[in-house]
Formats: sequence, structure tokens, C-alpha cells
Amino acid sequence: MAGVNKVILVGRLGADPEIRYTASGMAVCRLSIATSRRYTDKQGNRQEETAWHRVDAWGKLAEICGQYLSKGKQVYIEGRIKYGSYEKDGVKHYTTDIVAENMQMLGGPGQDNRVQEQEPPFGPPEGGVPEDDIPF
Repeated sequence: MAGVNKVILVGRLGADPEIRYTASGMAVCRLSIATSRRYTDKQGNRQEETAWHRVDAWGKLAEICGQYLSKGKQVYIEGRIKYGSYEKDGVKHYTTDIVAENMQMLGGPGQDNRVQEQEPPFGPPEGGVPEDDIPF
């Protein structure tokens, strides 16, 4: 039986990305992303709950994250959950990380979130496009 391990996060970076390279030269970028939810409690008070997520991006995606993301930027991440553990001072600790497979920069008006601005393959004719030639 096949399974699905899929995570979608939309949140803000809590710190600048940390980019490192493995011994073989593979880029690894660690992101700290905050997601929040708002709700009304039983007493009618508005509450906000924030969760922090550790996200790792690898390869070309890691390089893009390291170059274009920064603290406070809003981002959409698709990936998978990865569980791990390590021992420190005789105590076993468990980790839950997200391995990013796709990233999209988000933001409000006035923010330039494009990775690369591309020129169209051809521009309008000299003098612009006449009004009656616009197909809509």
C-alpha cells in the first residue's frame, strides 16, 4: 500500500536562511518558518497560536532560498515530514523537520518577490499597440 507524506506551509521566516555545503559540495539551506492560526476561545476571547517549523532545502532550491529569502519574508513551502533523533548528554532527543521540495515567495503589494525578471521574447511594435488590436 502506498502512502502520502505531504506538507504545505504558508508562513514567515523568523530568521535569515542558513546556507551550508556538504563535503561533496551540495547546498543545504535551513529555514525557520512561523505559521499562525487565530481562533476564539470558549470565553469569546480572540487568541493567536504560533508554531515554528524547521525546513531544509537541498541543491538548487537551497541556493535559491539562500539568495532570495530573508527574515520576515512570507513564503509557501511544499515538502515532506522527516523524523529523526540524536543523543546528547545521554538523553535521546527527537526532531521533526520539513524537507522542502517546492518554494514560492509570497508578499503583498509593492514587494518584489520574483526570483528573476525576464524580458518577453519580443516587445510591442514601435509606438505601442493600437487600441483596436488588443484581443480582449
